[in-house]
Amino acid sequence: MVHVWRRPMAVDYFLARVAERSYAYERENAKRLLEDQTEKIKVSGGTLTKSHFREGRPAEEIVRLAEELSVGLVVIGSRGLGPVKRLVTGSVSEGVVHLAPCPTLVVRGGEGIWPTSRLIVGDDASEEARRAGELAAGIGKLFDARALLVRVYPQVTVFKARRVSHVQASRELLKKGERSLEKRAAELESILGTRPEVWVASGDATAVLQEASEAGGEPALVAVGSRGLGDVQHFALGSVSTGVLRAVSGPVLIVPSPGS
Repeated sequence: MVHVWRRPMAVDYFLARVAERSYAYERENAKRLLEDQTEKIKVSGGTLTKSHFREGRPAEEIVRLAEELSVGLVVIGSRGLGPVKRLVTGSVSEGVVHLAPCPTLVVRGGEGIWPTSRLIVGDDASEEARRAGELAAGIGKLFDARALLVRVYPQVTVFKARRVSHVQASRELLKKGERSLEKRAAELESILGTRPEVWVASGDATAVLQEASEAGGEPALVAVGSRGLGDVQHFALGSVSTGVLRAVSGPVLIVPSPGS
């Protein structure tokens, strides 16, 4: 467990001197918060290897610790600012997702959202998607969760007679995708214990995954792979993983490329 405290910036020298005592008090409060959370884990029956108190930029310090410890998964909460506000301000969880060298599980959605009873796995036939599916299946098995494998093909934009049309992917392509997903479902069945359902659609991948996560009224964990283009470029250009992280209201599992 890690808690990162960031010293507020004073606007001038005078305020900095006045605020120094307040900073010391806030720093001690942050340490007590970490101690309280550590105790909650122990009381609930969990096993805690070690707790870490860090100072600095939260996302950077969390990722730095993950690299130092060579962890396999980072779990972080998110208050859920809404897609528009997250787009403007960003968040610690989003920063961790884009910087972490390992998978990140972002838990949000309020009380009752966890443990999950459903898995929504976005699959685009990539290695990252395969890894995301396997990790999600391993998590889902712990809670007897049902799984849905989703593959989305983009619509084709056609310019015709001064009019823009969006044509659905061909039936042949959708059928081919369904056969491919059935093979992936068979692979995940050996991990999950039950065979995932499959859904092949045409349209915007983020919108389809969001729709799938909100269907049924039960908590759903959405898992996707992230190929990554480098920290700044990836954030600026966006991706399906970024879109899902911002749009989906429940827990999200992002699995990056190995060594990204």
